[in-house]
Amino acid sequence: MSDHHTHGDSHHHDNHDHGSLKSYAIGFILSVILTAIPFWLVMTKVITNSGTMGLVLLAFAAVQVVVHMVYFLHMNTKSEGGWNMMALIFTIMIVGIAMAGSLWVMYHMNHNMMPDLMPEYMHTKTAP
Repeated sequence: MSDHHTHGDSHHHDNHDHGSLKSYAIGFILSVILTAIPFWLVMTKVITNSGTMGLVLLAFAAVQVVVHMVYFLHMNTKSEGGWNMMALIFTIMIVGIAMAGSLWVMYHMNHNMMPDLMPEYMHTKTAP
């Protein structure tokens, strides 16, 4: 038998923050607040412009993602020697590129496939 699996092994205890009841409670409360406010904004139609509402909802979603990563996934710049943060930054870049590319392709497909529905073409056509 090796002493590799004993309780006295220094490799068993790491220096990572595994959270406490207080940090989980803070994360939970912030998550509830960051869910309730956008829900209230949508249900009461406080913001009437749909573009502005979309941006506000995206901002709340981004903040909630950060709250989940910090309070529930315990991600910070020190965990795993910074590799977690590098992986996160890479993932954000790839998702951003994929989303921007998808929106770009969908916009141009809509523009090129449905020209009769575009406003600039409505005024140039003559009546039959």
